Amino acid sequence: MGRQASANAVAALPIVNGVGPSYLWLPHGSGGAMIGFLIAQFPAVGEAAWRDRMARGQVVDGAGARLAPDSVVRSGTRIWYYRELEAETAIPYQEQVLFQDEHLVVADKPHFLPMAPAGRFLRETLLVRLKLRLGIDDLVPIHRLDRETAGVVLFSSNVASRGAYQSLFQKRRVSKAYEALAAPLENLAWPHVHRSLMVEGTPFFRMREVAGAPNSETSIQMAGMQGELALYRLQPHTGRKHQLRVHMASLGAPIANDAFYPDAQPCRGDDFTRPLQLLARSIAFTDPLSGKEREFFSERRLVYSE
Repeated sequence: MGRQASANAVAALPIVNGVGPSYLWLPHGSGGAMIGFLIAQFPAVGEAAWRDRMARGQVVDGAGARLAPDSVVRSGTRIWYYRELEAETAIPYQEQVLFQDEHLVVADKPHFLPMAPAGRFLRETLLVRLKLRLGIDDLVPIHRLDRETAGVVLFSSNVASRGAYQSLFQKRRVSKAYEALAAPLENLAWPHVHRSLMVEGTPFFRMREVAGAPNSETSIQMAGMQGELALYRLQPHTGRKHQLRVHMASLGAPIANDAFYPDAQPCRGDDFTRPLQLLARSIAFTDPLSGKEREFFSERRLVYSE
């Protein structure tokens, strides 16, 4: 499948309305006409759609030359194209910009809004919304939140300083704090530290815990009650996929409205009435450029209803 252009990929097509192009490496041993290759590669798109995109100059080779239906597939080369969706679900919640300078954009992401284009979301993503809102084409997320999770997330707006901020996460020099609503845990001493070995699970989008040397660690503190649910403060010391959700479910207190853990629930479609009760409350670090201590807080609150 195609990939969205990364910060290091030199795209042969420009960003249009906040949406960058995707690319695909043509596999070795391939050949024949381009239209046949694309139909086989993306059967859900269809021949008519590909012919239309080509007629509009939206499928090009690595040098930016337009490709036609009868263009020869040259194995080992890269083609560029724009993803298009016939229909895209509108996310009825608005992001907030908490901070912006010449290097960083700090956003407060709402529940349900994906970070970046993928699958059935393209324009209704935090990255594309911010590019359009701020007029910054070269905006790149420094870290990510699940679509289901709300809260603070950092973006780089300056190529020259991007590596310095990315290295903070690679070297684990960032302190992140989350809040979650879940059933109260009665017999734990606070704070409780949960460690486990997390691996990919089944279906493909889930993670699971297995026996072995831990590769994930979360500090958990019960902070009070909201009705029948407890408010927890979670501090991940590692960054495994779905780590907080898996750890809370493992303790017997899955996060309220979690459709993946402890068991995968039937797809709710675009039901916005039951957001996952998980919030990235704050993020703190020593600025690698100025040396100053920086901390940013979400302005959102968790509110649970049956």
